[in-house]
This record gives sequence, C-alpha cells and structure tokens, in this order.
Amino acid sequence: MKTIILAGGKGTRLAPYTTIFPKPLVPIGDRPILEIIIRQLVRQGLGDILLSVGHLGELIEAYFQNGHRNIPGLTLEYFREKQPLGTAGSLAMISGLDETFLAMNGDILTTLDYQALIKHHREKRAALTIAMHEKDVKVDLGVLETSERGELTGYREKPLYRFSVSMGIYVYEPHVLGYMPKGQYMDFPDLVKLLLNKGERIVGYPSQDYWLDIGRREDYELAQLEFNSRAKDFQVA
Repeated sequence: MKTIILAGGKGTRLAPYTTIFPKPLVPIGDRPILEIIIRQLVRQGLGDILLSVGHLGELIEAYFQNGHRNIPGLTLEYFREKQPLGTAGSLAMISGLDETFLAMNGDILTTLDYQALIKHHREKRAALTIAMHEKDVKVDLGVLETSERGELTGYREKPLYRFSVSMGIYVYEPHVLGYMPKGQYMDFPDLVKLLLNKGERIVGYPSQDYWLDIGRREDYELAQLEFNSRAKDFQVA
C-alpha cells in the first residue's frame, strides 16, 4: 500500500523554529519528525512512501536523498506542489493512486498501529476512514445556560468537554479522488463535507494510542519531552 505524507505546509504557528526549516524537518530528539514518521511506517510494512512537498521542499528532498537509503525497506518518491493545494487538493494531482492508500500529515508524533487502522477501514468497507482521538477541552470560566428569554437555567463552573478529533491520518479508496477538482485548492474538511453530501461512507477509527499534533510551539516543546521520556514506544530504531 502506498502512503502519502503531506509535508508542504509553512508551519507559521511553529515560528521561529520554521523560519529556515520546513516544519516536517524540525527535530524531535536527534531526528526530524518526518524521519520518525517514515521509520514507523517502514517498521509496519508501509515503506512505499510519497512525500508531497511545497514550502522549502528542496530541503526535505536534500535531507532524504542523502539519507533515506539507510532505512531498509523504504521506497521514496516526491510530488512537488507548484502552488499550495490544501490538505486534500494535492492528492488529486498525484498519479498512480489506483488502489487503497494511506495519507497523513507530516508533523504528527504518535504510536498509532497503522495496520489496525487499515484493517478497520477494510472491515467497514468505507470510502474514507479517519483516525480519531479523544481530546479534552477545559473552559476556565463559569458557563451559563440560559433560556430564550435570557433567564438562567443552569451553571457549570469550569466544565470539561470531550470531543473526537481527527488525528490527521486517513485511509482512502481511490474513487474518492474523482470528487476532487485537479489543480484547485481543497482542504480536508471541505472534502469530508462533499463526500457526505454525495452519500459516501466515511467512518472513524477510535485510537487509544499516543498522539500529538505538532502545530504550535508548546506542542513542539511537549513532543520533545514525550519523545525523550518514552522513545522506545515510538519504535524508530
């Protein structure tokens, strides 16, 4: 199965770390996060990988052209975005995706069992499967519940809400690409809404594995701590 890693974003929220480096090359421990992801995929039998690159993509290509042969079982290709196409739009421009494939963001620290995700996708006979994780969101204020007339009906002090959120890891059936306009910008949420309107089957894969989206500076700093304290869990040797 082919895996597409989306590694073309600018990572503006991660500045200043991304001033001279593309976000997928920021180091976690002694390796870039993108190399950690690639090594995990290869260990799980998913070494046929295509990197979709854009901003500072030449640095990503230079890094792996010089080092990817040190990862046995890896076949690496590149797709270069001439212009930003969003978190889904670049997939429509990649040739050869005529079988079930995995797609994921290139800035995720996780212990996800990718093969279990793929098995779930096939068992559910889905057009698209989204790996999902439970995320707690705490409101550090008193939340008021009111009627239409503005009368207080309830009060919750600093409530905690739990949501199922996308992990940025997906399994696609190739016919989904037919809904994407080639060469046009499309983000993943827009694709999901389009597929739902078309009656396509989309399922979630609930994961209890460790997961962290490295989108902000505080996330990056947490990722460093987590990786250094439990490196064996991430299986990158």
